[in-house]
Amino acid sequence: MTIDQSIELMQGMLYTALFVGAPVILVAFAVGLLISIFQAATQIHEMTLTFIPKIVATIIALIIFGSWMFRKIVDYTQELLKNLITLIQ
Repeated sequence: MTIDQSIELMQGMLYTALFVGAPVILVAFAVGLLISIFQAATQIHEMTLTFIPKIVATIIALIIFGSWMFRKIVDYTQELLKNLITLIQ
């Protein structure tokens, strides 16, 4: 395995991880931002108020995007295993 192949392999892995994790992270970020704006506007600073909506939104995002995320990981793994012979040589 050459340095270029290993860099390409790591780049593909990082892009896949970024694309797979992005929907859930962005949903949690957006909900956290909305809750923070709500807390600033109403002067309610309850610590548990931020966790419950984020957990619920994250679970809903996983339900919605879960099959797509799984498909992306499976596609990357299949491509990696298909190219395994060329990477070893």
